[in-house]
Amino acid sequence: MATWPVKRMDELCEITSSKRIFAADYVSEGVPFYRGREITEKYKGNLDVSTELFITEEKFREIDRKFGAPRQGDLLLTSVGTLGSVYVVKPSDRFYFKDGNLTWFRNFKGLNSQFLYYWIGSPQGKAELKKCTIGSSQSAFTIVLLKGIEIELPPPAVQQRIADILSAYDELIENSQRRIKTLESMVRALYREWFVHFRFPGHESIPRITSSLGEIPQGWEVRKLGNLAEEMRRNVRKGKLEEEQPYVGLEHIPRRSLTLDAWEETNELGSNKLEFKKGEILFGKIRPYFHKVSIAPFDGLCSADTIVIRARQLEYYAIVVSCVSSDEFVAHATATSNGSKMPRANWHVLEEYPVVIPTVEVARQFSAVIEPSIRQMQALVFQTINLRRTRDLLLPRLLSGQINVDPSA
Repeated sequence: MATWPVKRMDELCEITSSKRIFAADYVSEGVPFYRGREITEKYKGNLDVSTELFITEEKFREIDRKFGAPRQGDLLLTSVGTLGSVYVVKPSDRFYFKDGNLTWFRNFKGLNSQFLYYWIGSPQGKAELKKCTIGSSQSAFTIVLLKGIEIELPPPAVQQRIADILSAYDELIENSQRRIKTLESMVRALYREWFVHFRFPGHESIPRITSSLGEIPQGWEVRKLGNLAEEMRRNVRKGKLEEEQPYVGLEHIPRRSLTLDAWEETNELGSNKLEFKKGEILFGKIRPYFHKVSIAPFDGLCSADTIVIRARQLEYYAIVVSCVSSDEFVAHATATSNGSKMPRANWHVLEEYPVVIPTVEVARQFSAVIEPSIRQMQALVFQTINLRRTRDLLLPRLLSGQINVDPSA
């Protein structure tokens, strides 16, 4: 096992924060303004982040000119609340960020920022960060303590080699995520094309008739969602389970993605849960505007704050999936939810939602296109999980020198 010199972090880079931006500086569009939440989303691999804050182009240029802005290779670390999410700035990035929420590592001297990124996620890095934590009600890192972090630093060529090996896995993971995103976009686009604009195969020869939702193809009808789908309430009482089972909390369901890519294993329940089956739809009913709607890739358990939805007939499965995950349906769930601080959607209200139902033949044609895409998305998720698992097994062995990657050896 290699032995490398120990260095203090403040010997290797500048550790600072941003200049304060006030609420009056926020605008509805412009240069994105990130907080810890957006960096955590990037750390988790989200290709798009749900930023709601922006500053003007003029304000950004002024800050950049006077104090600097994040540059390619700089590293940001979440330092309040959710700690330890880390992101290396890419060439295409252009944003500013909130002071205090994020710590800025820049001007590196003998330290590869991509190597530091992986080191922070390693057992050694996590142990060092733990020493920098203050606060009881809300944990935080301080810049003073972060400057004192000690890191075993291999030669630059070894740092680069380790970063290259681990980033190769991340590139494969990102490619899979891009393919998933493309497939999901296709599903949404096809649903709108077939069932909103009624441009399905053979639509030119089908006359239109008048319905409660306007003109629809002859042979189609408007029905309630409840005629096509039902809520499945299989209650599981709290306590010990006979064996470990996958558990999906609301925190695991991604925003605006059909593809569930996170869960945990549990053998004990602290509160009552619901059982779901593979292929059923998990709809987060708390704050439905978060748009947490995903397809279950296995049998398991979920939070009681989830609506588990099943298509009543197989031929309508793809239509149900597309409908309840659409922006229009989520907007309806939001508008009809109850409660101010913690609004909740109600299935008994949602099942009244009007849906345009095609002929059985068109429904089967739609399923023949959509269902293979759903299976491919789920296969890509499991492929991604395997890649992450392999990367995470390699990480400590590479960083400890147990696996020798020194090009000069």
